[in-house]
Amino acid sequence: MTVNAIEVIEDFTSTGRCDEGFLQVRRLRVRNRRTDGSTSPVYRVDVVDRPRLDAVAVLVVRGAEVLTRMNLRPAAYFRKDKEQPLPDGRSHLYCEEIVAGLLETTDHGEAGLKHRAAEEVREEAGIVVAPADIVLLGPPFFVAPGIVSEKIFLCAVEVTGKEVVTPEGDGSPLEESPPPRWRTFESLAAAIASGEVQDAKTELALHRWLARQR
Repeated sequence: MTVNAIEVIEDFTSTGRCDEGFLQVRRLRVRNRRTDGSTSPVYRVDVVDRPRLDAVAVLVVRGAEVLTRMNLRPAAYFRKDKEQPLPDGRSHLYCEEIVAGLLETTDHGEAGLKHRAAEEVREEAGIVVAPADIVLLGPPFFVAPGIVSEKIFLCAVEVTGKEVVTPEGDGSPLEESPPPRWRTFESLAAAIASGEVQDAKTELALHRWLARQR
């Protein structure tokens, strides 16, 4: 069973605190300190943090195929209620992406990163891999460094021949999604080029993986 809409039960923006919830907003007054000792005028900035700072995303590879998931994305979905500069005629209720998840407070260093990547593959793809199987795909990147503090660490894992079971998920309503699917490299690249897939981490992970194979 899949979802066909997300219904807003309450909008408590005006009463909710900005330092609580899944996203936390710090509203700051700052000024620039210059090398000559002078300072800029005071100005405001907003900084968006998640409860845990960074995330990992994993390109799950099976031969010449890549596993993707259709994830419910409320923020993308609610674009429908706003004036869009270039409408694309899509609802964006689901966004097709590779496996990903937040790093936990216990995930430290490269070992912690690979451990979390392996856990996300098990939970979201239904495939058991060892942390040692995880390959790092270059340096992390900022999502939107002007406002969001998060970095995403890209990884990949080859799972050819491994058993695939129904993913256990985390029980969240946001996990109400169709089963994962396998795409060929060519199919995913074409979907990215056409705009069918609009997830940046997926595009970058595929690009980095293919560059390693050359």
